[in-house]
Amino acid sequence: MNQSPTGPADLDLSGIRGWLFDLDGVLTPTALVHMHAWSRLFTPILAEHKKAPYTDADYFAYIDGKPRYDGVRSLLESRDIHLPEGDVSDGPDEDTVHGLGNRKNEAFNATLAEEGVAAYPASIAFLDAVQAAGCLVAVVSSSKNAPGVLEAAGIADRFTVVVDGVVAAREGIPGKPAPDTYERGAALLGLPTTACAVVEDAESGVQAGAAGDFGLVVGVDRGVGRDALLKHGADVVVDELDELIPAVRRAAETSRALETSAETPKETA
Repeated sequence: MNQSPTGPADLDLSGIRGWLFDLDGVLTPTALVHMHAWSRLFTPILAEHKKAPYTDADYFAYIDGKPRYDGVRSLLESRDIHLPEGDVSDGPDEDTVHGLGNRKNEAFNATLAEEGVAAYPASIAFLDAVQAAGCLVAVVSSSKNAPGVLEAAGIADRFTVVVDGVVAAREGIPGKPAPDTYERGAALLGLPTTACAVVEDAESGVQAGAAGDFGLVVGVDRGVGRDALLKHGADVVVDELDELIPAVRRAAETSRALETSAETPKETA
């Protein structure tokens, strides 16, 4: 993995041909919708069990970036609450791990339908830059709502490869913090992992990138904190993805110059 000598704009991205993006919190601000939905779910549950109140810190520590039911398990374990696993078909009114996960999903989808979502402008500018540079792109998300979010944000046509919670469940792929979903994304792009960059805002997602043999792991600080993202394996941390655009353009210019040089016939004496 590469390390930034002074900042994001100075990265050497010459070997990166694919960009693997997390969705919530990286391309779209749906992480906020998720945070509100989780809070609405767990605030009354923790009060009922007479446990410490739910906070945003719980979201970042136990839920962020993980598959939905894993997030439920992790938060319940943090409060020493034990509920039956249940089944994915459990209704949202059932007090099982799967029932709570489905209850949270109902709240998320209702909020998304009511409020909609718009992609981060800086992330769209970066996406424009990497695609203009000829790089391939994919979305790798733990959420089973990824296609709907991409449609709502108007960027679904940008991604022919989407590895989400539905794909992971269907193919039996371990979720983040394991690197497998990102590795699957790279494979579907037809690229080795070493030629791909992982872009994440969650601790578990950064850990997933660090656990795989990827060319670069970019952390986007949406609240986790720069130090935490670096600690969990990010090579570079940005506040907004457009900070990387100069490095992307420089790599593209270098690549074009090398191609032109290779195509130019050498003069013979």
